[in-house]
Amino acid sequence: MPKIIENLQEKLLAEAKRQVLNEGYSAMTIRSVAKACGVGVGTVYNYYESKDMLVASFMLEDWLAYKERIEAGCAGDATPESALRCVYGELCRFKEKYAAVFKDESAESVFASSFRQRHKMLRDQIARPLLRLCEQQAKVNPEFLADFLAETLLTWSQSECTFEEINGVLLQLF
Repeated sequence: MPKIIENLQEKLLAEAKRQVLNEGYSAMTIRSVAKACGVGVGTVYNYYESKDMLVASFMLEDWLAYKERIEAGCAGDATPESALRCVYGELCRFKEKYAAVFKDESAESVFASSFRQRHKMLRDQIARPLLRLCEQQAKVNPEFLADFLAETLLTWSQSECTFEEINGVLLQLF
C-alpha cells in the first residue's frame, strides 16, 4: 500500500527552496529533494516535470508575494517617489534572495531560452501598478511611461545601484 504524505507538494517545494538557498542551484537535484522528503524520485516527477519546473514553481510562489507588496506600495495616495522606492526595493530583495539561481551558470543556460517571454511578462507585472501614477502626469503617454519605468527599475535592480542613485533621474519624468 502506498504511503500517503500530507501536503507533499508543499513539502517538495519547501525542501527544494531550502536546498537552493542554502546549497545553490547546481547542488539541488530531484534526487536530493526526494530523499530529503522520504519519497521516490518518480513521486517528485508526478508533481514537477523537471528540476527547472520545481525551481520556477517556488520562485513564482515567492514572486507573487513580492508583487502584492509592489501593488500595495503603488496604491492609494502613493507618491511617485514612494511607489518607485517600493518597486525598486522589492525587486532588489527578490534578486538578493535568489542570487544563488541568478548567478549560477547552469541555471542561466537553462532559463536563457525563455528569457524574452518571461522578461516581458515580468515588466508588464511591474508596469501595471505604476500605470495609475503615470496617468496622473501629462508629459508622456502613460502606458509608455509605466513600461519605461518598469524596465528601468528592473534593469537597475540587477546592478549595485542604490535607489538614491537613480531616484533623481526617475522623478524628472513626473
